[in-house]
Order: sequence, then structure tokens, then C-alpha cells
Amino acid sequence: MTTPLSPATDAATPVHCDVAIVGGGPAGLMAAEVLAQGGASVHLFDAMPSIGRKFLLAGKGGLNLTHSEAHEPFASRYAGRQAHVEPLIQAFGGPEIRAWAQALGVETFVGTSGRVFPADLKAAPLLRAWLQRLRAQGVQFHMRHRWLGWGDDGTLRLSAPAGEVQVTAKAVVLALGGGSWARLGSDGAWVPLLAERGVAVAPLRPANCGFDVLRSDAPVGETRRAFLQELIGRSPTPAVGWTPHFAERFAGQPFKTVALSFTDSQGHAFSRRGEFVATASGVEGSLVYAASHLLRDEVEAHGHATFHLDLLPDHSPERVLVEVRHPRGSRSLSSHLKSRLGLDGIKAGILYEHLGKNGMNDPVALAHAIKALPITVVATRPLDEAISTAGGVEFGALDAHLMASGAPGVFCAGEMLDWEAPTGGYLLTAAMASGRVAGQGALHWIRQTGG
Repeated sequence: MTTPLSPATDAATPVHCDVAIVGGGPAGLMAAEVLAQGGASVHLFDAMPSIGRKFLLAGKGGLNLTHSEAHEPFASRYAGRQAHVEPLIQAFGGPEIRAWAQALGVETFVGTSGRVFPADLKAAPLLRAWLQRLRAQGVQFHMRHRWLGWGDDGTLRLSAPAGEVQVTAKAVVLALGGGSWARLGSDGAWVPLLAERGVAVAPLRPANCGFDVLRSDAPVGETRRAFLQELIGRSPTPAVGWTPHFAERFAGQPFKTVALSFTDSQGHAFSRRGEFVATASGVEGSLVYAASHLLRDEVEAHGHATFHLDLLPDHSPERVLVEVRHPRGSRSLSSHLKSRLGLDGIKAGILYEHLGKNGMNDPVALAHAIKALPITVVATRPLDEAISTAGGVEFGALDAHLMASGAPGVFCAGEMLDWEAPTGGYLLTAAMASGRVAGQGALHWIRQTGG
């Protein structure tokens, strides 16, 4: 369900306001709320026909608003950017978001994983209530207005159905998202526009993303290592992806109740249980997303990364070996693995994919693969497929109010900032919290400068 809004102006006439917000996602809407509550005249512009398209998509399977864990572990989820993000979420973290939602008439609950959801698991009712409140506070919305940058006189330039629009504002909040899901508005087109103004922007990279795997029938040993080195900087080759047999049978199916472990070349370790999905060419899903920042960085540095998959995390290696070695009589190996260990379907398929017939008939090799199956990934999926992006406006280019030091009166918020986080409510929390900080900064700016 979408929530369309008619443009506030039908003609390409100039707009004058206290604050112009570019971007109608959670960060931009939160900035608009703070500014409107502070008495500023606010006009919000978005390139899409309706507000919050990515927000609505995020709620398709149940809107994960935030997480219920305590502040300290919550803040640690932002890893290398914790020092920059923690001050943002300090004043508007999980408890504050739940209280904010309740004030909109939306009750929330904590799921078994600690994630926080609206009681009805839907995004549209919350967005609708939020937009109604913003309109009542005087925020004016302009849809199908795409930001083109600045004019020579410092005005904002936006393309609109009726022609180019010039916007004069005392302050600007940019909340344009990252570079994933371009069809929903986050296309990264703002990067060169800010770079031209001297605002430092780190390259956008996939985060919470899937990966292409190295084919199991690729070379082995020293030949394999040489082959991996040759892959660096090259486009995917026929040796990337699953074998046709595995892809045809199992693409789209989940690996359930498994554990993924990975240690990168710098010694950073990851180990967690969960689920993920086999794609036509590799892997994606929540467990892979959780490790994706380490896998991505390793692939960027070395051209490949190998994680290990425990297909039976509730079984000890010793028990697995005993069960594999148990006499199977006239039963097939597939029937034996299913009856003794519950291994069938995609789990059995990945073992055959990795070991082949000879390896499957070696009890020691089979038992080892069940507990530590190596899967090598050699490329992230394209940026536009990622759940979110890393990179963006560097925090060193912003002050504590998220104002760009090279562009006075211009504030940046949301996913266009240089941070990343795992899924689980952390992305939305930081986006909304940064929107509040940027809105507060813009309000302070226009008051300080006599606006």
C-alpha cells in the first residue's frame, strides 16, 4: 500500500521557505517533524510519486522499527562508526522510537529475537499517521521533484513535472538515502553533486548484501589459489556460481538451523547461528547479511573470502562421525544421512555439490564437511540489490549537528552518511536519529543566523 501525496505546487514557480528537505524517507520525515515542531516553515521534496517507498517495502514482511537490547550492545552494532553514530542514538534510540510510535497511535511489541515491531506488523498505518501529523503541522510536500544541485546564486534546483523549480531556503536538509534499491529512490545520484561542493564522500558499497560463490568444480590446491588471484578485478566467469544441477534444484531454498563462522585476514572473527538462502549464483539472507561487512571487506582486499558452514550445530563432531560411520546395510547414502542425521534436501545437496561422489563415500571427509563446509565467495551482488549501503558523506566533513563544513546551512542525514549496520532495527533507528539531529541543527542554524 502506498500513501500518495499531491504536489503542493502544480506550476514551476519558485519556492521560499525556512528549510528545504530533500528526501522523503524516515530521516527526512524525522527532520521535518523536528523543524515543524520548532515553528519553521518546511517544504519537503522527493523524486518519487509518493512518500516512504523504501520504508513501506521494509514493512512488507513486518516493519522492524528498532531493537530492544540495552544501549551499549545496541551502539556496538555500528562497529567502525560507533563513535559517530552513538551520539545520534543516545537521545533517540529504541525506547524513544517505541514512545514516538505510541504517540502516533501505533503500539509495538518485542519479538522473540528482541526486534521491535508495530503490533499489526504493518508499515502503512504508521506512515499514514505520521504524514497526517506532519501535514497538520504545516509541512508541505512536493512529489516528483528530483534534486539537480545548486544554482549559481545558491538556490536549490529541482526538476518537476511542470519544469525546473528554484528553491530558496535558509537551511537545507539532505536525506537522499544510499545507493541501493534505485527504483525506490535511493540511487546515489547525489554523490557528484556534493563532491562538487567539496563535501568528502566515501564510495558507496553494498551492505547487508548477498554474494556470488566460487564454483565447487573450480581448480583446487595451488591451482585454485592461482585461479582466485586471477579473479581479482575480473567480471564473473563460468567458474562463479553453483553448478547448474544445484542451482536448478535449490536456488531460492533456505538453509535452516545452521551456523556460519568466518575469520578474516586481520583476525576479526564472526560466528552465529541462523538461516540464509541459496540464490542462483550464491548466497543471501539474514545470516549472510550479518557477516557481509567482513566478507565484503575481505573480498575487496583479497578477491575472495571463505566462510565455514556447520550444517548440524546441535551435533558434536564426534557424534556426526559416529553416525556417518554407522553401518547402513542396503540403504542408500542419502537415506542413511536422512535417517541418522536428518540431513536431506538442500543440506544434502550442498554436501554433494562440495564433495562429489568420491568425497561423499569418505566418512571422515563427509563428517568434516557436515561440521565445517567451506564456501568461498568472490563477489558481492550489485549495489542496487543490497539491503543498504556503506560509504557516503564522511563524518569528518560534518559538524556535531551534521552540517557540512564546506557548505554552511546544508545538513545531511540518514543512509547517505558513511555508516552501516546489520538488519534488526539498527538501520532504521540510526536513520531516524540522524534525521532528528539534522533537523535540530537546521533549526539552530536559522535561529542563529537570524532566520
